[in-house]
Amino acid sequence: MAVVIIVVIVVVVVLGGGVLAFNGLVRRRNRTQEAWSEIDVELKRRHDLIPNLVETVKGYATHEQGTFEAVTAARAGAINAGATGDPAKIAPAENMLSQSLRSLFAVAENYPQLRAVESFLQLQEQLTSTEDKLEYARRFYNTSARDFNISLQTFPRSLIASPFGFHAVGFFQTDEAERAVPEVSFANPAAPPATTVSGPPSATDSPSGPPTA
Repeated sequence: MAVVIIVVIVVVVVLGGGVLAFNGLVRRRNRTQEAWSEIDVELKRRHDLIPNLVETVKGYATHEQGTFEAVTAARAGAINAGATGDPAKIAPAENMLSQSLRSLFAVAENYPQLRAVESFLQLQEQLTSTEDKLEYARRFYNTSARDFNISLQTFPRSLIASPFGFHAVGFFQTDEAERAVPEVSFANPAAPPATTVSGPPSATDSPSGPPTA
């Protein structure tokens, strides 16, 4: 009888530990999926802003067709990569899009007229805000993914992870230098120094020195 009780206790403990381990994996997986959904929202917002930005700059920089086509192509590539849901494919595509956006803003700097275009300034501000939110979401996702992956490798969760369909997730790695939206500077050219017209020298001026400007 004592043996039966011991066996029952062991079984209950094992089952209880398995349930706790399973629930822990579920919570971490859900947190990781939630974090990824935040990235997805910000990426879509970023993609939606770009066509209006391109059209605004295009209205002033009509001879920069190559840059516009590069941004459009990079955006299409990022959207296609996003449809896969695979961070390993999405991150390089988004880095390419960031590089093309930097080229677009570099073009915009050559057209000071844009500083009077309210829509351009608003789009730049919205894109900057989106990049900031995206960076926060990326950090949250990578932290959640790290915790989830570690859980899959630790005992006793490692015993139930694979049989119950839990698999490691990839990190969303980006080039942080490329993420920053460059601030477009429309610096005014330096004004030429004002010329002061001097009057005739006064009687008290030294005859050997030039007139004071």
